[in-house]
Amino acid sequence: MARPVCTYSICACDLDAQQWGVAVQSKFLAVGSVVPWAEPLAGAVATQSYANPRYGPDGLALLREKLSAEEVVERLTSADDGRAQRQLGVVDAEGRGATYTGDACHDWAGGLVGPSYAAQGNILVSRDTVDALAETFVATAGAPLAERLLDCLTAAQEAGGDSRGQQSASLLVVGPDQGYAGLSDVFVDLRVDDHERPIEELRRIYRIHWELFGSTPREEWIEVDDALRAELDERLGRLGYETLADWAGVENLEERVDGEEAIDPFVLERLREKSDDAG
Repeated sequence: MARPVCTYSICACDLDAQQWGVAVQSKFLAVGSVVPWAEPLAGAVATQSYANPRYGPDGLALLREKLSAEEVVERLTSADDGRAQRQLGVVDAEGRGATYTGDACHDWAGGLVGPSYAAQGNILVSRDTVDALAETFVATAGAPLAERLLDCLTAAQEAGGDSRGQQSASLLVVGPDQGYAGLSDVFVDLRVDDHERPIEELRRIYRIHWELFGSTPREEWIEVDDALRAELDERLGRLGYETLADWAGVENLEERVDGEEAIDPFVLERLREKSDDAG
């Protein structure tokens, strides 16, 4: 028998931002390779306990057909002879959530649903972990979905978490054309496969992800006047570059550079730091 993916997770969406995602933590190697599934304008799925990996693609296919989250859970589990050991969370395109915990899942096991989320876990210290997932998601309304999901994992761990400890964590968020260069639907796909404190590590690499691929509202960009142009040229020259685009490409900041007339304040701050370090 396969090793159970004993864990806690939350499937959720932000309908205004057109984003769907899953966050998960487990005492299981590379949990992000098994549990989280999501597709923009369709929904999100988390499959765990004695996980059935087919719940992921099959669930997304049903969501794509506009079945509700509850209907997807019913379709998947009713066709599965191993359903007593399965745990499943689903959020659909309209933000409806559904969760399922088979009666042979190891205690503590269960789930909660609410508007735009489904939270679940098994082999937990107590139900406080799932309560923390749900309560934190509700309390953080208005924040970016990825950050809400990270906050949910942190709160769940502080409430007890997986009774066996920590090992891996994952954050997946999708949205139509919201990924790299506007040519991908994957907004965030980060995994910590083996770490003593995987949620903290996941948050650290998420900060790097935001630095490289995040965006400052255009109205907050700084106009490049003559004085700032002279400063940019001097700093770029100190680093051995002729143009801002050349330097940004090396620093992996090209997604934050758009022409020479205005500059993202984050890019300017990073350029100043780098050139100061270079003397």
